[in-house]
Amino acid sequence: MIKFIPAEAVTSVRNIVLREGKMRPGQPHWPTDDLEGAFHLGYFVGDELACVASFHPESYADFTGTGYQLRGMATLETYRGKGFGNQLLNFGIVYLRGQKANYLWCNARKKALRFYESIGFEIISDEFDVPGIGPHHVMYLKIQ
Repeated sequence: MIKFIPAEAVTSVRNIVLREGKMRPGQPHWPTDDLEGAFHLGYFVGDELACVASFHPESYADFTGTGYQLRGMATLETYRGKGFGNQLLNFGIVYLRGQKANYLWCNARKKALRFYESIGFEIISDEFDVPGIGPHHVMYLKIQ
């Protein structure tokens, strides 16, 4: 089941998946989590939060229209490969379409590129390194 959840609810899954459990409770929490227009989604299996994604309004480069950035998408290892991330992201895209967003972009880890490409995202940057995290590409999805 997919639900809108508060920003503080996403941090435990983010920490486990994206930071290998190295951060203190309540982290990582980013300033963009609290921007007006930001929203956070969770995919629940029973009572367990299995997958999270955060979206906030932010333009990319000189792109026109209303842009949103996807950030902190993470699925617990137990639930990977079951389509939960795909369902969660597509729910977010449909919601953004209703909000009249024109595009969605993200800084995608190199190991997640195929996942985003399967949803329709395109790579729009050269590879770059996020210190302590690894190689990434900027990816883009036209919404409308």
